[in-house]
Amino acid sequence: MLLPKRVKYRRVQRGRMTGKAMRGNFVSNGEFGLQATEPAWVTSNQIEAARIAMTRYIKRGGQVWIKIFPDKPVTKKPAETRMGSGKGSPEYWVAVVKPGRVMFEIAGVPEETAREAMRLASHKLPLKTKFIVREDSVKETGGEV
Repeated sequence: MLLPKRVKYRRVQRGRMTGKAMRGNFVSNGEFGLQATEPAWVTSNQIEAARIAMTRYIKRGGQVWIKIFPDKPVTKKPAETRMGSGKGSPEYWVAVVKPGRVMFEIAGVPEETAREAMRLASHKLPLKTKFIVREDSVKETGGEV
C-alpha cells in the first residue's frame, strides 16, 4: 500500500477537483498508457489492486509504471459521534486525479496484451479511463521504413 513517509500537515482540507491535468497528461516512460477521463480520488488500495491486475495479466513480462501517488490524507470521524470536537483522524490516503492524467504505463508487451491488462486495471478504479498509445513511437517506426 502506497503512502508518504512523512507529511508537513497530518490533516488537509478536501479541496476541489476542477480543471484538466496540466502535467502528466502524455505517455512519457512506456509505450501504452491508461488515461483518466473524469476527476476522482483514487485510494492507495485501488492503485495497488490495479497494479496487481496488470502485472498478473502480463505474467511478469514487460514493465509497469505507476504515475500517480496517494499523498492526500482523508480523515473520518468515528461512527455515532456528535458534531464538533475537531477534525477526525486520518483513515486512508488518496491521489487526486484530474481528467487527462496518465495513471499507468506499460512497455515491453504487444498492444493487445497491454490493452487487455489496462482494461482489467480500469475495472479496479473509480473513474472512467481510456487506453492511449505513445505518439512519438508511431513516428519513429514510420521514419525508419
